Amino acid sequence: MNKYQLSHLEELEAESIFVIREVASQFEKPVLLFSGGKDSIICYHLARKAFYPANVPFPIMHIDTGHNFDELYQFRDELVKETKARLIIASVQKSIDEGKVIEEKGINSSRNKLQTTTLLDSINEYQFDCAMGGARRDEEKARAKERFFSHRDDFGQWDPKNQRPELWNLFNGKKNFGEHFRAFPISNWTEMDVWQYIMKENIKIPSLYFSHERECFIRNNVVMAKTDFIKTKPEEKVQKMRVRFRTIGDATCTGATISDADTLEMIINEVSASRTTERGGRADDKRSEAAMEDRKKEGYF
Repeated sequence: MNKYQLSHLEELEAESIFVIREVASQFEKPVLLFSGGKDSIICYHLARKAFYPANVPFPIMHIDTGHNFDELYQFRDELVKETKARLIIASVQKSIDEGKVIEEKGINSSRNKLQTTTLLDSINEYQFDCAMGGARRDEEKARAKERFFSHRDDFGQWDPKNQRPELWNLFNGKKNFGEHFRAFPISNWTEMDVWQYIMKENIKIPSLYFSHERECFIRNNVVMAKTDFIKTKPEEKVQKMRVRFRTIGDATCTGATISDADTLEMIINEVSASRTTERGGRADDKRSEAAMEDRKKEGYF
């Protein structure tokens, strides 16, 4: 290989850093949405590289459902302390308490969809004009339709049929008063790219991604972790299983994968052989054929 030729991961990194710098240059008050999942961790890592040795010039914001895994909260707080990040926590519980959203009831209830109201309220409260996040096109068919710069109207809604062209890596961030943008720096990355980059850069990630033993049960052919937020049916047997998570979200809708992969090398080998999508265990995506697209049109990330 020519010594001046970038590797595949170096090209992806350079592209993502370019997008992050474009966001910082075009918008007055950007924010990075941070879930504690591997994709948002990578986005934050890239932002730190983009502005090094200066600090990241925008805050990170966690839309907290209150039903996340304890390991995720611990990781988030440790990362913020270590890197001196400016963290904003937007609470779904607060939205419920204020009567802005109504919590679902029943055996399959989840707070995941309620995040949309909390997100839009927080964008309005802090006057953010661009919210960056770690969504990737390979994750889900609705996300495959997104551009790097995704325009949202003054109601926070997304129109997949009316997106702006991005020829020659020219991004149009012009907007009217009350509108904002979402930006997706790692749009072109795949799940495999993410794991290879984590190993290459030695990036810390939550222990949930590695194989471990925990109490689980099976619902609709999906392995679910037993938590205080999930009610089990009488026929659902809770038992200890050795699992890991490929994607991490609200505990009520995040499925686990039975796995012995407890190292990055083993995870990469497992992902390369997998025939199921990364979000195949996400119950929130299974509510309808267009579940993700419907949520995104309403303002979901």
